[in-house]
Amino acid sequence: MLLEFIRSNTSPAPVPFVPEVTLFQADEPIALWEKTEELGVEQPPPFWAFAWAGGQALARHLLDHPDLISGRSVLDLATGSGLVAVAAALAGGKPVVANDIDPYSLAAAAANAQANGVTVDTVEADVLDTVPAEQVVLAGDVFYSREMAVRVLPFLRRAASHGALVLVGDPGRAYLPEGLIKRASYDIPVLESLESVKIRSTAVWQIT
Repeated sequence: MLLEFIRSNTSPAPVPFVPEVTLFQADEPIALWEKTEELGVEQPPPFWAFAWAGGQALARHLLDHPDLISGRSVLDLATGSGLVAVAAALAGGKPVVANDIDPYSLAAAAANAQANGVTVDTVEADVLDTVPAEQVVLAGDVFYSREMAVRVLPFLRRAASHGALVLVGDPGRAYLPEGLIKRASYDIPVLESLESVKIRSTAVWQIT
């Protein structure tokens, strides 16, 4: 049912800054959110239907530097559309796990993985109190709220302290922590209806 909903209410299209990846994307958020609400259960915003700036930057960086993850196990935290997970798989990460608490997100990630001919495992769970076993942990656009940042940052730092390569894509969200190592920066095309601008300056950061 969820896969059918994804495919019926979005259209496959190349990601603007990562044209190697095709995603099922929506044109604007409000109408799609209303459709999810019509299913009878209160839903979060459809973050999974858009290629957010942080995810685009992280996906671009992985595809340009496959040596970072080729042959290594990967966790894409709060995967959203699955963009970063798909890029990780295309760059040679194996196995790649896409994690989220939103079942629509994981359905979108599965649909997008299939559309790009890669294998991505999906895990619906709140993993933020655990220590990930993967060798690489990726997170695109996760510092958008204080509540999220307070929980995500300790998880990412635990992962790094246990030897994982931890990379974050972020377009200068309000709760991006200090003390991170900048690995790359990009000017990312985004939907003006979501970001109020057409281009977001976005960085890839390493957490150590």
